[in-house]
Amino acid sequence: MSMADSQPASQKIGVVGGGRMGAAIAQIFAAEGFHVLLVEPNASTRAGVGARVAEICRARGQDGSAAARVTTCEEIDASLAACALVVEAAPEKLELKQEIFERLGAACGVETILATNTSVIPVGDIGARAAHQERVVGAHFWNPPYAVRLVEVVQTATTSAATVERTMALMTRVGQMPVHVKRDVPGFIGNRLQHALKREAIALVENGVCDAATVDFVIRNSFGARLGIMGTLEQSDLVGLNLTLDIHKVILNDLDRSTQPQKLLVDLVAAGKTGASVGEGFRAWSAEEKAELQGRLDKALLGAKK
Repeated sequence: MSMADSQPASQKIGVVGGGRMGAAIAQIFAAEGFHVLLVEPNASTRAGVGARVAEICRARGQDGSAAARVTTCEEIDASLAACALVVEAAPEKLELKQEIFERLGAACGVETILATNTSVIPVGDIGARAAHQERVVGAHFWNPPYAVRLVEVVQTATTSAATVERTMALMTRVGQMPVHVKRDVPGFIGNRLQHALKREAIALVENGVCDAATVDFVIRNSFGARLGIMGTLEQSDLVGLNLTLDIHKVILNDLDRSTQPQKLLVDLVAAGKTGASVGEGFRAWSAEEKAELQGRLDKALLGAKK
């Protein structure tokens, strides 16, 4: 009998997908003593999971022995049946996620929670082909999940209250900060807020109000500087809702209302200018600038008090 088979279900977690998010989610659970079975069909990605988990342990100042509690395999099979929770962390493609959930529904025990880490796709659509849909739930971790600890636990029209409660408890147990999203709307809470801001930011650049660097400078050095301390609605209450109402009477009618991706974004992607990884997106990037920003972000997030 293997180590995984000998452990109680409450100590076993499954992860489907061994990329950046999947490996990080596996590390979070392994660091708290869970045995994690990670499914990754790509051989080279699968081979790198252990090193990635150990790297995250070092970044968090944790014992690297957690990597030994992560076992990898190639395919979804009955070895996942005894897991308390399986988190799908595959690419954001609906058909692929539906296929994974259909296979998980057949392979896993009826008590296993089936969670998707999707950022925006409605959870009910992803789990539509899974057996026992009352155990399907969203568990949206933010990147990197070991530093940004919020998890959006998304309830579908068929998710049971027990599934939500158990998922919230598991997330709390491993040091994450779960919130209950009571309606399965695209983007949930965080990404709806983030992309409302992003839509307006792109519109300001597209309409010649300012360049991309100025948008980011303004965000970082005005309201962005206080967002980690005070939420948007807290700020409104603090300054007075009468002020918010007066501002909305002036500005709402002039905000961007695009219902499709804006031309500037479409044109940049079409031209291959997809961002820092290729050296140009909304602005030009050197390899050194990209590394400096990523390092600064990781340092700030890991050092932040939650």
